[in-house]
Amino acid sequence: MIVAGQRLPIVVATKPVDFRGGHQALALIVQEQLKLDPHSGVTVIFRSKRGDRLKILVWDGSGLVLIYKRLETGSFAWPKVQDGIMRLSRAQYEALFDGLDWRRVVAQRVAPPAAAG
Repeated sequence: MIVAGQRLPIVVATKPVDFRGGHQALALIVQEQLKLDPHSGVTVIFRSKRGDRLKILVWDGSGLVLIYKRLETGSFAWPKVQDGIMRLSRAQYEALFDGLDWRRVVAQRVAPPAAAG
């Protein structure tokens, strides 16, 4: 699961997957199709064909964790369907998971102050 201060990448597999697959099937997709290491700690979000469900796969150091969420109404805001992945910021991930439009979340870079005030 994502914890405070974690800096590992969060990615969305932009192409819908068969949601009958479990840990091993999704880990194989991560490795073979997305060319990522499923045991590196990367958080991979998978989408269903209908867009109202997601699965999240992450290695927590002792095993693969699989999270499943289905929205009761509506659907998640997804990127365009294509092959590959799209990186999300932590704030965008949290918005997506909450069923919000993550595309409206924009990080603002703040320059550090020149001196402590």
